[in-house]
Amino acid sequence: MKARQKRLVFVGLAIVGVGAASALALSALNSNISYFFSPSQVMASEAPAEHVFRLGGLVTPGTVARQEDGLTVKFDVTDNAETVTVAYTGILPDLFSEGQGVVTKGRLGADGVFYAEEVLAKHDEEYMPPEVADTLQTAHVEGVIESMGTRGASN
Repeated sequence: MKARQKRLVFVGLAIVGVGAASALALSALNSNISYFFSPSQVMASEAPAEHVFRLGGLVTPGTVARQEDGLTVKFDVTDNAETVTVAYTGILPDLFSEGQGVVTKGRLGADGVFYAEEVLAKHDEEYMPPEVADTLQTAHVEGVIESMGTRGASN
């Protein structure tokens, strides 16, 4: 083989190697992404069935129930339009409370319960995760529009 052919083979192998490494890196990043969904989107089946995602909203007052094992907690998360039941086994954050914003990360079970691996609570009196605030605002606007349409139809 001539020196020129050797260089071309080397460059070709280098390009193939960089391409394979890039494909592996993108594949790894894609498998670690967890998208945010509101309870309304989950109930509309927009959330991925067999994939980890984040669910956010407000903890519905009166729904926090601890199981007998002392570590498992069930509670409802709402965006003021729809509600999803969340089950979490572990220690909840200190700032977790009813009526406050929460973002959970986990999977939706076949039974319709969201099984959380992680629960994040707001950190001060004024803070709410941006995704939760947007979801609540959207649900509020849609609720106002629906109620106006209902009132208009009955008049």
